[in-house]
Order: sequence, then C-alpha cells, then structure tokens
Amino acid sequence: MPPVAVHSLYANVYLLSSPAGRLMVDAGALPYAPRLARLLRDFEPDALLLTHAHVDHAGGAWLAARRGVPLLAHPLEHPQLTGRVHELPYPAGRPDLGRLVSRVHPKVPARAVQSVQPGEEVLGWTVVHLPGHTPGQIGVLRGGVLVAADAVVASADGAHLPRAAYNADHAQALQTLRGMVTMDLHTILPGHGGPLSPDQVRRRAEREG
Repeated sequence: MPPVAVHSLYANVYLLSSPAGRLMVDAGALPYAPRLARLLRDFEPDALLLTHAHVDHAGGAWLAARRGVPLLAHPLEHPQLTGRVHELPYPAGRPDLGRLVSRVHPKVPARAVQSVQPGEEVLGWTVVHLPGHTPGQIGVLRGGVLVAADAVVASADGAHLPRAAYNADHAQALQTLRGMVTMDLHTILPGHGGPLSPDQVRRRAEREG
C-alpha cells in the first residue's frame, strides 16, 4: 500500500507520499483550521487536491491558498470553491440555510485553483471521477488504493452511501458505487470513517439494488 496518513478534521484529510511528491487530499472543516495549519506546516504538501466543494472537505482550503499551496479540483467544483455559487445540501431540505452556511465560509481566490481532469496524474496518483454526491467529485487512485471522497462513507457496520438528500444526483451516486466494485482495488479510503474493503463496498452496492 502506498504511504498514506489520515487525519480526521470532521472529514478525512489524507497525506499521500510518493516518489513524485507529497499530495494532501481535502482540507477538513473550518473549525479544524488550526489543526490543518499544523498539517500544512509539517507535511509541506506540493499540492492540495479538493475532492469536492462541500465545506466539511474544503473548509480549510483558504489556509493552503494563503500559504501558496496549489489547489486542484474538478472544474465543476470551482464555482462553489471560489464563492460564485452558494449551494449546499445540508441541512437537508433547507437550501436557504445551506446557502447561508456556504456564504459564511472563507472562499479561495479563483487564481489559486487549478483544474484537474479524470485520468490525469497528480504527484504519482491518478485522478478518478466519482460523480453523484456532487457533479465534479473526484478521488485519486494508486496501487489498488482509492481515495474515494464521499462516493462512499464508512461506519461500524460497513460501507454506506451518503443520504439521498445529501447527494446532488443519488442515482448517479449509486452508479459510481457500482463502478467502484468493478475496479481492481484492495483498499478504499472514504471521506468519512475508516478504510473499507472491496467486499464491504460490493455488499453495499448489492443492498442498494
């Protein structure tokens, strides 16, 4: 398994090392900004890849931008990351509160965010499109390890999809989950919770029908 360290800053923040460099995946929630600042200082990432623009995963991105760390994201996520769009699916059924939550979070300048596309190599990892939770959600893959963002989440009883109310397109999220079953993986690292096995993901896909 490639060298991976994980820190829970509400959402998981992954520190990925390879001969090509040091990649941080996601920036955690805003209340954890002091811990993220320490990770940025100690790990010194060559880039920060944001899997999607939800504030629990991108809440600390402004800190990395302020330090001059390149930010990488799918272009469909840029409007939310930079504050041109304010849409969040939570609290469920309250888009007005979601917009307010988005507006009070620091955003990143457009010049700080670079686009990455599925299939690109980033510091030794391959970018994978995992749409459904958001249209532009991405993960990264290397050596049978998939950092899967919120395409799947983990709990004590195994793998789960995020609630339908929290997915931009729940049918697409299920399709993405089924696609993960066909990949040659031995470890899935979710956006929340601990590592998952391919069997756990397969069982969840079968339960979802």
